[in-house]
This record gives sequence, C-alpha cells and structure tokens, in this order.
Amino acid sequence: MILQEAIEARRAFRSLAPVTITETMVSELAKAASLAPSCYNNQPWRFVFVYEPGKLDEVKKALAKGNEWARKASMIIAVFSKEKDDCVLKNRIYHHFDTGMATALLLLKATELGLVAHPIAGYDEEAVKKACAIPDEFTVITLIIIGKKDGIIHDDLTEWQKESEKSRPPRKPLEEFAFHNVYK
Repeated sequence: MILQEAIEARRAFRSLAPVTITETMVSELAKAASLAPSCYNNQPWRFVFVYEPGKLDEVKKALAKGNEWARKASMIIAVFSKEKDDCVLKNRIYHHFDTGMATALLLLKATELGLVAHPIAGYDEEAVKKACAIPDEFTVITLIIIGKKDGIIHDDLTEWQKESEKSRPPRKPLEEFAFHNVYK
C-alpha cells in the first residue's frame, strides 16, 4: 500500500471483528511509531500493547459508557508520555505533539496491515494506569482500539455511530484550516 492509500483508507470504525494479534504485528506497529520525529530526538512516547485475554479484559473495564463497542477489541494500545521526557521551550510543551506524531504513524501502519486502529478519549485514566502498570507521572493520552472491520454494522452502536460506519464523516474544507502565507 502506498502512503496516500493508507491515509485515505484509515477510518475509525466501531463495528469490529476479532483478529489474531501476533508479536510480529506488535513489533511492526512499534517500529512504525519509533520512526516519528521528535524534539531533539527525545522520543517521549510509550505504548503498552494489551492483547492477552485476561489483561485485555482488565483494560476494557476502564472504558467509558459510549465506548461499549470497544469491548470487541482484539488489542488495546495505551499511549502515554510525560512532560519531562521531552522539550519544553518557553511555553511550548512538546511531549503531546511528539507522541501524537508517533501515534499517527502507528495508525497508518495498522491501516496498511488491514487493521482498524481507533483512538478514543473515553476511559478512566487511573484504571488504565493500574491495569497496565503505568507510573503516576505519565499521562495516558489515548487508547487505540484494534480489530478488523466487520462486514456488518453492529446493533449495539448508537444511531449516529451506525451512520458514521456507512461513510466517512465530513471533513472541514481546506479553506477553514489551511492558509497561504498568512492566517486569514
């Protein structure tokens, strides 16, 4: 798959079918993330790839209402970092930005591998930290829900979630966020 195809194919589907997670798959996802740029090459990102059934069930208990669909995940990736592991230049704190770039590469690699990789914000951070043994000084930035796209839309989705499964949600027109030479 060429990059443009992966960019266009990447979607945050919620109707998931199970997929077998292998150590090779985890290594490929981690390797893609490792190649992201970061301030002074600090590489502040950390990932816990959770796919062992008992541990996966423990992480799923941290999911918020509205993310019930994510209980069908074959793997959940906890994405985290901490401020002191990256640049702080004046008031610019880079660890979230740099971790986001690594996460974006991981999402594209997952798409290339034929996976759905859906980042979410709805979870209990303390429960995730406990389940994954993440020290308190880190911030869990997102969880990435991993599975295969199911051929059917699941009944347990809300109506708007079902609609978003049918076609890509609208994107802002370029004129709203991309400016030439000066912000207008």
